[in-house]
Amino acid sequence: MSGVDGGTQARTRDSLPEGLGRAIRETASAIAALLDGARDMSVPVPGLEWTVGETAAHLALANGLMADVASGQERFYGDGTPHGLAAANAQSLIEFPERTAKPLAAMIVEQADAFLHAVDRAVADGTAGRTLSTPLGPMDQDILASYLLTHMLGHGYDLARGLRRPHMINEMRVGLCLPFLKTAMPRVAAASALTARYTVRVRGGAAFGVTFTDGTVEVLPDPPERSDCTILTEPVAFLLIALGRLGPWQAMARGAVLAWGRKPWLAPRFPTAFNAP
Repeated sequence: MSGVDGGTQARTRDSLPEGLGRAIRETASAIAALLDGARDMSVPVPGLEWTVGETAAHLALANGLMADVASGQERFYGDGTPHGLAAANAQSLIEFPERTAKPLAAMIVEQADAFLHAVDRAVADGTAGRTLSTPLGPMDQDILASYLLTHMLGHGYDLARGLRRPHMINEMRVGLCLPFLKTAMPRVAAASALTARYTVRVRGGAAFGVTFTDGTVEVLPDPPERSDCTILTEPVAFLLIALGRLGPWQAMARGAVLAWGRKPWLAPRFPTAFNAP
């Protein structure tokens, strides 16, 4: 697995929002550590159609795609819809047969490092502010980095479940995923006639607003006026719900989600208004 010298680490800390570069690097390393202890890569991942080996292969490929996008390359991958992304994922796994733990672990770390190097190069050459074309639409460099972290944490969680090991999601990392999740919400909204105003608060963080007008979604930096429903979510549960790994009723039964307001019964409907990316 490739290393990163101290100078590069310092530059990445300046190139991305505080803690984001470190979280990307540490999450990639945590996933590699999971795989280094894997004995059977053919075991299924609960809740997915993939095995551990296929999930790890997808992560290695996705990290490489993100590194290419961060460097300014055009990478066409699906049509920007959840269905199109699923089809592109399936095709990529057919074309990439590697399923062995050690090389996949190395690729995941190496491509995460390549992403961070691309970020540093963009800052050095003055192109960090450009708009990048991603599988979920245009994003800037910071949102793309948040996307990469979110994607690794989601599938890192999958691998941990498949291998029956602890996952690497924590409150700090979830906070760094929020910029991407807020950006993605309007892009992955499901067809709906919902009209409602939500205040969403992830425990330990600032509240933001999400409004639905006949199914059209808008994410607001602050709570909306006359919110219909306020949702308070424990950080890990928020990410797992957002990524479709945890149902809202399960989370509420565990006490990980609280809801109140004029229409608190709208809380379980909130996650169903999106197709998890």
